[in-house]
Amino acid sequence: MTPRPESSGSRPKGTAGEKIPEQPTAAQQKSAAKKTAVPKQAAAKKAAPAKATAKKATAAKTTVGKTAAKKAATKKAAAKKTAVEQPAAETATATAKKTTAKKSAAKKSAAKKATTVKATAAKTTAVKAAASKSKAADTVAGKAAAAKSPAAKTTAKKAPAKKAATAKSATATTTAAQAVAKKATPAKATAKKAAAKKTATAEKTAPATSTVAKSPAKKTTAGKAPAGEAVAKKSAVKKAPARKAPARKIPAGRAPAGDAGSAQVAPPEMEVAVSPAVDAVDRERLLAGTHHAPHSVLGAHPVPGGIAFRALRPYALSVTVVSGELRAELHDDGEGFFSGLLPLREVPAYRLVVEYEGTVLETEDAYRFLPTLGDLDLHLIGEGRHEELWTALGAHPMTHEGVTGTRFAVWAPNARGVRVTGTFNFWDGTGHVMRSLGSSGVWELFLPDVGEGELYKFEITRPDGSKTLRADPLARRTEVPPATSSVITSSAYEWGDAEWLARRTEAPAHEAPFSVYEIHLPSWRPGLTYRQLAEQLPGYVKNLGFTHVELMPVAEHPFGGSWGYQVTGFYAPTARLGTPDDFRYLVDSLHRAGIGVLMDWVPAHFPRDDWALAEFDGRPLYEHEDPLRAAHPDWGTLEFDFGRNEVRNFLVANAVYWCEEFHIDGLRVDAVASMLYLDYSREPGQWTPNEHGGRENLDAVAFLQEMNATVYRRVPGVVTIAEESTAWDGVTRATHHKGPSGFGGLGFGLKWNMGWMHDSLQYMSHEPVHRKYHHGEMTFSMVYAYSENYVLPISHDEVVHGKRSLVSKMPGDWWQQRAGVRSYLGFMWAHPGKQLLFMGQEFAQGAEWSEAHGPDWWLLDPGYGAEPDHRGVRDLVRDLNTVYRATPALWRLDTDPAGFEWIVGDAADDNVLAFLRLDPEGVPVLAVSNFAPVTRQDYRLGVPDDVPAWHEALNTDAARYGGSDVINPDPVKPEPQSWHGRPASIRLTLPPLATVWLRPA
Repeated sequence: MTPRPESSGSRPKGTAGEKIPEQPTAAQQKSAAKKTAVPKQAAAKKAAPAKATAKKATAAKTTVGKTAAKKAATKKAAAKKTAVEQPAAETATATAKKTTAKKSAAKKSAAKKATTVKATAAKTTAVKAAASKSKAADTVAGKAAAAKSPAAKTTAKKAPAKKAATAKSATATTTAAQAVAKKATPAKATAKKAAAKKTATAEKTAPATSTVAKSPAKKTTAGKAPAGEAVAKKSAVKKAPARKAPARKIPAGRAPAGDAGSAQVAPPEMEVAVSPAVDAVDRERLLAGTHHAPHSVLGAHPVPGGIAFRALRPYALSVTVVSGELRAELHDDGEGFFSGLLPLREVPAYRLVVEYEGTVLETEDAYRFLPTLGDLDLHLIGEGRHEELWTALGAHPMTHEGVTGTRFAVWAPNARGVRVTGTFNFWDGTGHVMRSLGSSGVWELFLPDVGEGELYKFEITRPDGSKTLRADPLARRTEVPPATSSVITSSAYEWGDAEWLARRTEAPAHEAPFSVYEIHLPSWRPGLTYRQLAEQLPGYVKNLGFTHVELMPVAEHPFGGSWGYQVTGFYAPTARLGTPDDFRYLVDSLHRAGIGVLMDWVPAHFPRDDWALAEFDGRPLYEHEDPLRAAHPDWGTLEFDFGRNEVRNFLVANAVYWCEEFHIDGLRVDAVASMLYLDYSREPGQWTPNEHGGRENLDAVAFLQEMNATVYRRVPGVVTIAEESTAWDGVTRATHHKGPSGFGGLGFGLKWNMGWMHDSLQYMSHEPVHRKYHHGEMTFSMVYAYSENYVLPISHDEVVHGKRSLVSKMPGDWWQQRAGVRSYLGFMWAHPGKQLLFMGQEFAQGAEWSEAHGPDWWLLDPGYGAEPDHRGVRDLVRDLNTVYRATPALWRLDTDPAGFEWIVGDAADDNVLAFLRLDPEGVPVLAVSNFAPVTRQDYRLGVPDDVPAWHEALNTDAARYGGSDVINPDPVKPEPQSWHGRPASIRLTLPPLATVWLRPA
């Protein structure tokens, strides 16, 4: 933190909550003076020249216990004092009057009662009126009255010489006020000025509410005040000229009067009043938005003479402090600064009444509050271990110290200053400077009376002094793009999915049915909001039998054409479809329908928008500082710096956030391969090897391991899925289990099988007559099928950018294309691994997907001639899911080789594949695919001899699916003829371009 020069009007470490020690009454002072007269005189005279000090010390020693001698010593001390250098502004008349006051000072000190007189020259003293009542013995009652009177408020300007000598105080003729004056005045101070300061008026005043004398802005001589008398009854003190008294500060650690070892703090009337105005250095830094500690300047602070109030309110006409019955208008210091000094012992509970042109606003002072973040939060942020980071940073409506408002906090360690700006201050952050919380890099400010729905951004001053306006990286709600502001929000949603959350922990994802429908929410039904989608999507997905939906990225993104994969608002659901609570409602509705919710999560990179994360505080912060490491060569984006604690924390907490705050059941992590390799899409010379000379990104490996471990520990029942397209070892292995490469597993639950997807689609795109030459493309997946826990994805990436839709990838005429899709889906659902199908492919949409208009739902319109063709494919998908979910052999041992047995994998000339799937009890399902456009009669297949009969569980060529209805309607009994290495065999009729599932009868 950059240290701030001390303000002339504030204590270096004063805070709004600091208390001034209680001030002694006049009676207590008198009692103390009698007991310690000699020590007090000695201590008080230390500030005088050495010669005078010696003489006073001698006189003090010779007159102990003798009142007359003490008076003589006092006169002698007064006579020996050097003259005070008179200000240039003083006139000859004022000088003459002060000389007269000097000559009469000794006589007045011996009087039994203080004579109440007006000060001979108002300019020569800082006291307009002494707030004492009658004689010194009654000062306690007098002070009580003065607290409510205008006279009491003049103590905000009181000089150190408010004194009244009485006969009872003869034992200490040099009063405490004199001692203050001597100690606070430079060595040249003389008895002339001290004597003159003894002439104070003591007027009895009625309790009244008054306006505090406004703080001077220009410097004048210590102890001077504008001419004029104190008004006794309900009247405002006249505004002082714009002057500033030089800080006649009492040296730290010394008592204003009395014994040097005394810890007692002098009452306000015995202290040197200082100007409450903000000094030039602080003023400049506050206006520039580069102040690290605005709370140490603005707000209310104990200072010598009372409590200094300072406010920065641009465009305000006036600012008034209100505390109970007290109303004190602050002095307008210009440029939006207001200040005033009130004669209070401690900082009161107060509010500000701010007058603008045409309106008056009463509000709390934002600079009177303690920080809303504790040391533990800051420590965890610095360590990169704050697993609930969203509760610490960002904008949070809350009640702080009994006041409602919003807490703003942002991490910007390189910033010279940060201000919060928004609709609540008309996008002018001048008056809302944030404070830096130590070395954490976190800036914080609590703004009273600011609540939900307000727009905001952070105005950051970069290291070079330029400014940038940034959206909140942890904003939990945003404006609808293309607008870019963050929105203050809090959730009041009440969930109704407790039953689902309890049930999802019963089995891990890789041992449970897991059939996923991937959708792009903005285009699934264009124009629908989250809540409207909640009325249609759960029913549709449930009807088709899918166990889960996977939502393409819902985190806020500025460009719709990115489909959500270039994220700027990592903690905010896109506002295109509604509020965060609306999104919660959609998730809740899906859960209550028995459907799990996965979402795509993009921690690999982020766009370069100048209002978002890129060089957030003027330097590389979220991205790597090495430009070669930071720039993503494929997408023109920036890669996260996974080696930085705070950045890793930002992402790990984000994963937890979606699972805990929105009840997301799983995260599909995008572009994992680009994170794992330093040379991903880079040519030689464009990357730097790691510390071991390898190409692995060790920081990314550590991040992914930490993310997975944290999510699985905190949120039982969730699953993480990696979109990883290489042969990286151990993607779905536990993080503490090291593999042959020496790395622990990445800790994912599932991994997309990109190899199976590319190979199988490549095979299906060939004309059937040529498929025998590519037969291995359909069988190779079983070589590595159990190296990871796989998902078989037919995702959005495969049906865009000229790749054609799934049905359009198939060769042949329209009938053959639909038959090819049906046979392929039957093969896919039977293959080891989980399934994922992108929207529109479930009804054989012929066109590629477009985010602009979504699926071609009109193909299912009964009025459309080819509607039965499309509806038939959709009916097949429904039945595939129904049989799949009811058949444990198809999912229970997806990751165990014991769950799969080849029947025939080498019938390339026939384009036939046949295999068994088994459940833990050994109950089989026989899957046979014929990828040739011909019917094969009496096709013999070897089978186990312990199954008495087989019957069709599903045939993709059935008429209801749009097929030719070549089926095996009756149970098929094995024959005792060995075939394919099996003791028995069956003869089947294989439909053209079809897949058949058979179960034991």
